[in-house]
Amino acid sequence: MTATTQAPTAPGPLKLGLRQGGLEVRQFSRSREAVVFTMAFPAIMIVIFASIFGGEIGGGVKFTQYFITGMIATGLLSVGFQSLAIQIPAERDRGVLKRLRGTPMPKWVYFAGKVIMVLIIGVVETAILLAVSTLFFDLDLPSSGARWLTFLWVGLLGISACTLCGIAFSSVARTARSAPAVVTPVALILQFISGVFFVFTDLPAWMQHVAAIFPLKWMCQGLRSVFLPDSFAAQEPGGSWELGRVALVLGAWCVIGLILCITTFKWTTKRDG
Repeated sequence: MTATTQAPTAPGPLKLGLRQGGLEVRQFSRSREAVVFTMAFPAIMIVIFASIFGGEIGGGVKFTQYFITGMIATGLLSVGFQSLAIQIPAERDRGVLKRLRGTPMPKWVYFAGKVIMVLIIGVVETAILLAVSTLFFDLDLPSSGARWLTFLWVGLLGISACTLCGIAFSSVARTARSAPAVVTPVALILQFISGVFFVFTDLPAWMQHVAAIFPLKWMCQGLRSVFLPDSFAAQEPGGSWELGRVALVLGAWCVIGLILCITTFKWTTKRDG
């Protein structure tokens, strides 16, 4: 009797996505520059600013506490928006995307891998920032389940919006070399106008209006509702945390980002034809 050989079964969608996600995480961890800039930079900024500015900004809240919430949001922006908007053009420039498109692998697997990478790196980075802030700068962790839940949905909506916008914005840079020059100023401007480095209500009114269009301002505000006392809500522009509006704006940016991804994403450069 001859033994019959069975053709190997193709991995399911979940296994494909997880495998691609693991590959993306390994590639990220091997890039020393990406690891240092994406994961260490926010922690370094917390140490520098917290060491220089220690005064109160009102309501018994220290500037350090206020700044830390902004840096957590900035960390999510860096992982989701900035890293992808720089990384993807580099892969496009090297022909990686063109080769992937020519394989039997479904296109969605590539994006699933990026999403998994962003989520894992985002969780690790947030844990590092919380550890540094609580151990050395007296940040109080959320005191109730409701605040932890707010932390979870603000973080998930925020990093989802940043990830989708990062994938969409990756089509703006024409080459890998120009990507950092195109992406970094956008991220820095958003940080300056969104209440990360300065108290938001101290900024000019026109700047507050511009910042309110983009997700980072609302990520910062949502995180302040988690880590700052409720009494500080009166000092927000709307006189409250406005968590309903936070969810609405971040959700809207998820939809906008998804539409832009579908309509603008480029698998090849112009020289590829």
